[in-house]
Amino acid sequence: MDSILYNFDTHPDIMNAIKTPGKKISILIHIAVWVMIFVSPLFFMPSDADSNWLRFYTSFSMFQFFVMIVFYLNYFYLVNHFLFRKQTRNFLLCNLGIIIAFLLLYYLLDDIFIKRPIDDRPEVRFGWALRMSRDIIMYSLTAALSVAIKMTIRWYKTESERSELEKNRAEAELKNLKSQLNPHFLFNTLNNIYSLIAINQEDAQEAVHQLSKLLRYVLYDNNQAEVSVRLEIDFMRNYLKLIRLRFPSRVDIRFDVKGENSELQIAPLMFITLIENAFKHGISNTGASFVHISLDMTNPAILLFTVDNSYYPKDDTDRSGSGIGLENLKKRLELLYHKRYVFVNERIGDTYHVSLKIEY
Repeated sequence: MDSILYNFDTHPDIMNAIKTPGKKISILIHIAVWVMIFVSPLFFMPSDADSNWLRFYTSFSMFQFFVMIVFYLNYFYLVNHFLFRKQTRNFLLCNLGIIIAFLLLYYLLDDIFIKRPIDDRPEVRFGWALRMSRDIIMYSLTAALSVAIKMTIRWYKTESERSELEKNRAEAELKNLKSQLNPHFLFNTLNNIYSLIAINQEDAQEAVHQLSKLLRYVLYDNNQAEVSVRLEIDFMRNYLKLIRLRFPSRVDIRFDVKGENSELQIAPLMFITLIENAFKHGISNTGASFVHISLDMTNPAILLFTVDNSYYPKDDTDRSGSGIGLENLKKRLELLYHKRYVFVNERIGDTYHVSLKIEY
């Protein structure tokens, strides 16, 4: 018996339980449950109880003590050593041996120390059989309860670890996508400024000034997981100022914001890819061109971003941007707003329509 208590005290599960506040609470719960079990018969003891009640309680406590040992043998050793290692047969045989051994030991001690009147002793034939069947079922249910608790704890731990790994993987992928997005945006913007230099140097200088504002947001203000939609709106307006310097006044560029909501949060740089694609595929040097952008927040639970542009697709020789921005956007949407977004892009006649709806 001393060796069993020693194994409990030195078991790593108990050592870990002492180190963490959460497991200290678990130990206190265990103690409270067993105290309730051992004390519960006293609440039902009649006020005129005689010595039979003392014999009953002593026998009850001895039985519960062996039940407790069966529970913790399974909880701290047998489940880990056999069941979790797929050795179910050995697990069942060990439990069968332990249950029989503790039953015999209990009956022996009960007969030696609990002096029952002859009339109180069970009948030799069917009385002992019924009593033993009842006690075996009790021990078996105790072992099963220990297995159920241990399996639940293991499942919860496995799910927590899986969720943590999934979260870390998603965060790493998002960081990787962001690291691709910023150079991609800078690449397209520098292309715009390069085109301006040959047309108007003063506009090119203004474009560099606008670019500095954009880079400040890209490099410093968007490091959070989410930013205010207001910051994204300011960023898009600054970007459109830069774009207007490049294109002549005949190009119809509009940006409408409905129901501006400063409380709304959004992942940074979520819309710029769609705007860039609209100008890449929607502007012609000869034909009528337009880019109409709308951000609708009139419904506080839904953010709707749309872009409609004239459609002038680039040929295969134009690889500016290489399409990486749109692929990154789709991956970010799936990681950040899984099942809470609807993304549609389609050609309707000579117009290309893109809409992104995010539900909050």
